[in-house]
Amino acid sequence: MKTIAFVVGSLRQGSYNQQLAQAISKLLPSDYTAVFADISKLPLYNQDNDANTPEEVLEFKQVIATSDAVIFVTPEYNRSFPGVLKNAIDQGSRPYGTNVWQGKPAGILGTSPGALGTALAQQHLRNVLTFLDMAVLSQPDVYLQFNENSFDAEGNITNDSTKAYLQGWVKHYVEWIKKTA
Repeated sequence: MKTIAFVVGSLRQGSYNQQLAQAISKLLPSDYTAVFADISKLPLYNQDNDANTPEEVLEFKQVIATSDAVIFVTPEYNRSFPGVLKNAIDQGSRPYGTNVWQGKPAGILGTSPGALGTALAQQHLRNVLTFLDMAVLSQPDVYLQFNENSFDAEGNITNDSTKAYLQGWVKHYVEWIKKTA
């Protein structure tokens, strides 16, 4: 059984990207399990804490360290990914020599009401993850335009063509994991 950690870059109740992450997790093959790495309780990264890492950070890092791969699901704020996601990434990579991201196959998705989805946020995130030595899936891209009917009350994808596209992305990502892990 392989474990995929989901890191969602939004703290908002009813987050579109949290909904997308939950929907994607339901599309994983039966020999994969999803865990959700909670970033909401992480303190802001401060190098002064490296010698005495806060418990919330240690728990977060443990979720990532024990996962086989990571899927980042991010909104786009001001043409980039949110600061809370950058903080989580920094917490996972510090102190020097304890980078839990290193070598993990990464996938990036996002949804937004805007026509471009989260294209620019994903590109910025890809740059950071590559620096942290993550093998980042580059194709296919998912820049999903969100609308209030994208998911039903149970968190399922409502549009058949969107579901088929996302199922194809998951299939490609799982193949990517097998090649890079």
